[in-house]
Amino acid sequence: MIHKFHIPVLGLGFSIDTPLKVAKYGISSVVSVVDDELIERMREYHCQEIEYIPIPKKAEDSRARRISCYLNMLDKMVDYDFENLKKLPFEEDNELCKYFEMLPDDSQLKQGYELMLEYPEGERKTIFQNILRKRMEKGSIDVNIMSKVDRVNHESGMGFTGDESSDAMAALRGFAKSRLSSSLVLSAGMNPRLYSYLEEFDDFYPNENNELKKKIILKVSDFRSAFIQAKFLAKKGIWVSEFRVESGLNCGGHAFATAGYLLGPILEEFKQMKMQMNEELFELYVAALHSKGITSAQMQPQKLSVQGGIGTAQENEFLLKHYKLDSTGWGSPFLLVPEVTNVDNTTLNQLTAANEDSFYLSNSSPLGVLFNNFKGSGIEKERLERIKKGRPGSPCTKKYLCTNTEFTTEPICTASREYQHLKINELKSKELSINEFERQLENVIEKVCLCEGLCSSTYQKIGILKPKESKAVAICPGPNLAYFSRKYSLDEMVGHIYGKLDLLEKVKRPNFFIKELDLYINYLSTEIKILLKDVNVKKHAQLVNFKAQLLRGIDYYKYLYVQFSGENILFKTKFFNPLMLAESRLNDISI
Repeated sequence: MIHKFHIPVLGLGFSIDTPLKVAKYGISSVVSVVDDELIERMREYHCQEIEYIPIPKKAEDSRARRISCYLNMLDKMVDYDFENLKKLPFEEDNELCKYFEMLPDDSQLKQGYELMLEYPEGERKTIFQNILRKRMEKGSIDVNIMSKVDRVNHESGMGFTGDESSDAMAALRGFAKSRLSSSLVLSAGMNPRLYSYLEEFDDFYPNENNELKKKIILKVSDFRSAFIQAKFLAKKGIWVSEFRVESGLNCGGHAFATAGYLLGPILEEFKQMKMQMNEELFELYVAALHSKGITSAQMQPQKLSVQGGIGTAQENEFLLKHYKLDSTGWGSPFLLVPEVTNVDNTTLNQLTAANEDSFYLSNSSPLGVLFNNFKGSGIEKERLERIKKGRPGSPCTKKYLCTNTEFTTEPICTASREYQHLKINELKSKELSINEFERQLENVIEKVCLCEGLCSSTYQKIGILKPKESKAVAICPGPNLAYFSRKYSLDEMVGHIYGKLDLLEKVKRPNFFIKELDLYINYLSTEIKILLKDVNVKKHAQLVNFKAQLLRGIDYYKYLYVQFSGENILFKTKFFNPLMLAESRLNDISI
């Protein structure tokens, strides 16, 4: 990996073809494979100059095959672009020079490039240039599967179609059977059935050179859950090649609040315990491989990365050095880079004009998990218009998030018109006070259709939106996007990450540790208000522990301040006073 950052998955469609735009420059990115309808349409779109053979929805194993074919197409196109880029002459401002100039300054490849530029024209310079070309690496095309988004499928009149046809299992099979040599990012918690299915595919096991063609990355929110999941996999002979720590609340997409564990203390625990964990996992891993007749004498590399709310080069560099990370993830800021992500012009202009109040945590996801939302989005306007017309809920066409069986035998989506109609009728039949009815009603009608909303922007940007399809866009940036206020080029954003320029030079922005702490205090306050309306002894105990854990996190940040305030700009300004204010605010909260 030649870059020190990666681009995480962004919704369903926003990063669906990002590898085609950045992998040739050595930048790794992550593609979502939740929606095989989106994937099939994107394959057709990108196959305009090559043969496209459609895979109908009703074809055998269509979901897995669609995913495999799309990933194979991405891999072939990236290979083609990368090889052509390497053939270019070293001329100022062309794509080849852009590749090297975007590299971090401490990269050996970047230093070699700058040394080559000083050479006079001649044979030695040509030899030097060819050496540089041979050492170039393309970025990885990684794939994300939300483990818990695993709809069990049924065929009309035939009932349950089997475990291996579930959405997550089929997506895994699609990735496993593709030609990619990259990583599978497993997020949103552990799914034992899915994790066990990894055993079925040879690419997840080491070859005769102890190399893994396909690797596993676990996206996690704390050390304990990471260790538990990794041990489960190691016992099956599956190695976790990277732990990707994500902030519980200071991130985009679905937000999985931890039990008060803040990012700094979480990373500190990984730093302190990583070697011990690595050794224990390797022992389990080797034993499992031996039982399968595979000999692996060498320990596999195990990386550590972090993402969620990072906004400056100083923050980025501190994380890399202090916690000994291999890379950082930069997601939401790339929504403002049109050459990298798929954001339609209307939404893009809204994002550039947004402020801190434009981003908020909502209960709008049908999964019942907190969801980072954006005020004024098309999907929110559409939701309110449907309510005004007396028809809350969305038509449910894709059915990827159908999990509720409250009223039906087969699962339906809580954002669907069908579910909301049934649930509202149930509420009307209860003897609820006006206030309680309105509170519960809002919980029902707050849900929105993410299957359509997270794809619409992509269809609009590339011009393949069908006549009757909704233009309503759902977008889920992290709160950090509030501080970026215009459209940027890829060069600018990469330069900002590495400190070559400062896109936030005149922007008033809190330290990212402090921002996450404030988000957690806000979350605690909201949960306490809910508790007061519905007293629950178990929930009360959880919130008491939550507050105590936040206070321990603040003590850890005080330690960091004492350790680094004299030498690190990150802790010299905008850190201690906001930290003390946050502590005071937290102490004032009664549970």
